[in-house]
Amino acid sequence: MTRSELREVPARTDPVLVHWRNAVFAVFALSGFVFANWAARVPNMRDILGATTQEMGVLILGLAVGAMIGLIASSHVVAHLGATGAIRWFLALTAVGLVAIGLIAGLAPNYWALFVALMVLGAGNSVLDVAMNLSGAANERRIGKTLMPMYHAGFSVGTMLGAGLGALTEQFGVTAGVHLTTVGVAVLLVSLYVVRFLQPAEEPREAKPGERAGWRTRLAAWTDVRVLLIGLIILGMAFTEGTANDWLGLAMVDGYGLSNPGGAAVFAVFVTAMTVGRVCGGLFLDRFGRVPVLAGSALLALLGLLLVIIGPTAPFAIVGTVLWGLGASLGFPVGMSAAADDPEKATANVAVVATIGYTAFLIGPPLIGLLGDEVGLRNAFYVVLVLVAVALLCSPAARRPKTTES
Repeated sequence: MTRSELREVPARTDPVLVHWRNAVFAVFALSGFVFANWAARVPNMRDILGATTQEMGVLILGLAVGAMIGLIASSHVVAHLGATGAIRWFLALTAVGLVAIGLIAGLAPNYWALFVALMVLGAGNSVLDVAMNLSGAANERRIGKTLMPMYHAGFSVGTMLGAGLGALTEQFGVTAGVHLTTVGVAVLLVSLYVVRFLQPAEEPREAKPGERAGWRTRLAAWTDVRVLLIGLIILGMAFTEGTANDWLGLAMVDGYGLSNPGGAAVFAVFVTAMTVGRVCGGLFLDRFGRVPVLAGSALLALLGLLLVIIGPTAPFAIVGTVLWGLGASLGFPVGMSAAADDPEKATANVAVVATIGYTAFLIGPPLIGLLGDEVGLRNAFYVVLVLVAVALLCSPAARRPKTTES
């Protein structure tokens, strides 16, 4: 079916667009599923290697190094392969990375071989992240309905399923090698089916005289003020999400005297609130627009953080956790959608804001940990408060340009 024929069918019921939408949701879920299965077996991997906590920290750095390499290359890779081609190849590479981790752990455990396998996993997943956000944003534009928060909810669902499967395999004594290899092969096979329903995310256009869409053109996105402000929105919201992922449970244990299972339960409350915010966020975005919803989300996150930091008792902090999760849920997906508003520059712009956002995931955990050692985790969260306030101030940058309004 041609692009002109697509427009003759009501967008929200067009089966081609609906299948594309479902495929993008599945790709997001598979990305989260792969990552969570690895994360669930980290303690077991430490036992297999006989590694110290410090050595495991260096090992996991391989994931971050691979992710940064992938993000730096992502705009050039996606420009060459197209969003659909990049999803096809790099979702497969992500699955292959997980298979490699499983085979190394199961057959010949080796610290540096695992480091390289984690780099492959990180690089594959970061290029996949840019490509799937581009495909999701294009599908969102064609359907004419806010869908990006739902796609990111798919990622959250994938992480919950992956974490649950990881816990079950631990409970029933399935080795990490068998578990991760099997999951990697399964994801690879599912991906071959899913990508068949994706459509080109790029808008066809004629090149202007003398125009050369080379790497210098893509790097020019780093000088676009609007793109950088959107990057700051994503930075603040990604930082607050990453901080909760890594430190909220421990802050509840150390700061409010909860048991370890109690701290884990509060973290589960945060993840649930995030997922609810993403599932319902599209309704509010379509009704009120990006800027009011982003500003309201940031205010919810600020209030929630304050309750966690200065709440007099654990129940106040738990209420704050709910507000924090709801408030943090939309910054990343809405920022990605805003970065892709201009189809001609979407690849470079999404790569820029993704790189800025992932910087928060990389530097956030160690920074909060270092500050937490000095002033306590709850007080360390004031840094997060400042970054969310920056995201609030930058929220007008996400306004949809008039040229893209339907």
